[in-house]
Order: sequence, then C-alpha cells, then structure tokens
Amino acid sequence: MLTAILLGLSALFIFPIVLTLTNSLMAESEISVNFYAISNNKENADDPRVAGTYVNLKWIPDKVTLAQYYDVLVKKQQFLIMFWNSVRIVVPIIIGQLAVAALAGYAFSQLRFRLREPMFFAYIVTMLMPFQVTLVPNFIVADKLGLLNSYMAIVLPGIFGAFGVFLMRQFMLVVPYSYIEAARVDGAGHIRIFTTIVLPMCKPGMAALAILAFVDNWNMVEQPLIFLQDPMKQPLSVYLSVIGEGERGIAFAACAIYMAPMLLIMLYAEQYLIEGIQLSGIKG
Repeated sequence: MLTAILLGLSALFIFPIVLTLTNSLMAESEISVNFYAISNNKENADDPRVAGTYVNLKWIPDKVTLAQYYDVLVKKQQFLIMFWNSVRIVVPIIIGQLAVAALAGYAFSQLRFRLREPMFFAYIVTMLMPFQVTLVPNFIVADKLGLLNSYMAIVLPGIFGAFGVFLMRQFMLVVPYSYIEAARVDGAGHIRIFTTIVLPMCKPGMAALAILAFVDNWNMVEQPLIFLQDPMKQPLSVYLSVIGEGERGIAFAACAIYMAPMLLIMLYAEQYLIEGIQLSGIKG
C-alpha cells in the first residue's frame, strides 16, 4: 500500500517535467491546438482536433520536431544572454558560499572562544527569517555602496547565507576529535588542520551545499527584479515569464533547457546530496 502511494506521489511530481519535455518536441501548431482553451490565439478555431473548453495534455507528439529549440537557441539571442547572466550570478555565489561556510563552520565547531554559542544562535536566527524580510535592508546597503544594478548586489548577500554555515558546522562536528588532537600534538596549526584533516573529510557536505546553493540561486526571481533595473542583466529565471508570449512551443523548449542543469546535477550528484545531509545530522 505504501509503495503504491509513493509511486503515485512520484508520478504526480514528475508529470509536469515529462509534460514540458514532450511538449517541447511538438510543433507550434499542435501545441496551439492542445492548449486552445487557455490560449489567446484563435487561429485554429476551425480545426476539428480542437478540444473546445478543455486542455489536451498530450504525452506523445504527432510529429517530433526540434524547431522550438532552434528558435530558442538561434533566433532568440536574448535567451543565451539571460542564460549567461544566470551563470554569472550563480557560480560566484556557490564558490563564495563554499569558502565562507567552510571557514565559519570550522570556527563554530572546532574553535573555543567566548560567546561562540550565542553568536552561532544569532547567526542561525537569520536563517529562520524569510529572505523577503532582508530585501529592504539589503537594498538600502546596496544603494549606499553604489552596487544597485550590479551583480554584486545579489552575489554578496548570497555568499554569506546562514544555511551553508549551519550545514558545514553540523558536518564538522562529526569529525573525530582524536584526529584533530593528534595533529595538534604533532605541531599542526589551525590552517593545516583545516586544510589537511577537516576539509577532506567534509567533501560530502561541501558537495551537498554546492547542489543546494545551485538549485536555490538558479531559481531566484525576487532579488534580480529588485536589484537589477537593467532588463539585459536579469537572469533566465526572470526572462522565462515573457519568453513564450504568443509562442507556447518556445516556452516549453526554454523551460526544458532551463531545467537541464538541475536535472543533470540531481541525476549525477544525488548520492553526494543524500550522503552530505545524512552525515550532517548525525550529531547536533
């Protein structure tokens, strides 16, 4: 019974992805017929295949075509510009967040200093607040620093996210203290202990953080809309809302390409994500 329920839920969640991929391989005329009920295009009103007031959610195209992908990648040059904008935002955030989270996680887990626990608690409180709460303070700070309409207004707050520090701190608490103590007996300092003992043992946690940071920032919408006034600087996640105006086939193809990096990462790095999250919860 439980297996059937899980399979049903899995199919429910996978359905939109499969529908997007299959519709991206359909001709524009076929898509217009299938989605006539919610389309403003009435050119196919006399087509006998039109379902009237109902949407026809077809899985298999009548004729497979890659015309939509050609239109997106060749004719819609703005798509590639927005795709590159997303990369320019996400990659620095991931690299910076990994560096900051690893160093801060080591400090909160291995160093002994006054007010360590209160500082960590205050830091984690920011993780519990919705990011919309911090948009106004971040906007004011970015305005004072002259960073508005630049990627740094988005990258800098993303680098210092609290979740990464929390995850790495929990992961580093699992590192056996005997290894660190033996290194200190041999005369190793914090830098050597961090780079040769702690960091290599935290590779699953780093991988999990990189995956979660990519998914979170690849899908950002509110931050670019607020901090980037220039439409040509906005990422693909914002551009998707208008790319398919009047052309649903292009919208499906663009969404399929947009999903591709996340799907590939989840398929090839799922093991690291699961391992990293499991190990980070062994000890609190």
